[in-house]
Amino acid sequence: MGSADRPAESPDPELWARFLARASEIRAAKAEFFGHCVTALDFNGISGDYVEFGSYGGTTMTLAWERIGSSQVDRHLWAFDSFEGLPTTEDVQDDHPAWIPGTMAMGLDAFRATLEERGVPRDAYTAVEGFFEDVLPPLGSSGEPTDIALAYIDCDLHSSTETVLRFLEPRLKHGMILGFDDYYCWSSTGVSGERAALMEFAADHPEWHFHRYRDIFWGGSSFVVEKQR
Repeated sequence: MGSADRPAESPDPELWARFLARASEIRAAKAEFFGHCVTALDFNGISGDYVEFGSYGGTTMTLAWERIGSSQVDRHLWAFDSFEGLPTTEDVQDDHPAWIPGTMAMGLDAFRATLEERGVPRDAYTAVEGFFEDVLPPLGSSGEPTDIALAYIDCDLHSSTETVLRFLEPRLKHGMILGFDDYYCWSSTGVSGERAALMEFAADHPEWHFHRYRDIFWGGSSFVVEKQR
């Protein structure tokens, strides 16, 4: 049964209780990850902005800003999110007990207020509101942002990740980093979600090699993009 066929519900409360019990550990791991990324990108002379796809809670944006803001390299931050929660989908590779349509919603005003409380300047980032399939294709190959150093993909779903990767395709460049927050979140019946989307994308684009860089925390991993010679 696809996600679109499920009634609106909340994720398994026990599942989320176990997840939230490790929230501080996950936050610390992500902070360390962003620190390593910014250092590597700065040291290796990789220009470009920070772009995240999925901004619920404002935590990753805050952590990215804390590291980027202390860097000597000027990088703008971008937040792409529906700000309405997860979309309804018919893709069977989106099935997961935690990915329920409509959950993880945070309004744009609440997102901005959270960042302000955490000290992230309003002019440091641009928030783009809307479901990815609605806002990303119109940007085409030349819409901003065009120069990306670090893309953080936290959209959970296989279908959403496919859309994000199509957006990133003309913007890929040697030396940039792709982070996948839910890379190790899979279906009980097979490979799914963000990992399945990256595997499919890599198979269709042999001109690019995705070299594993660092795990973000137990659920996420990252890759350095390398141009094949």
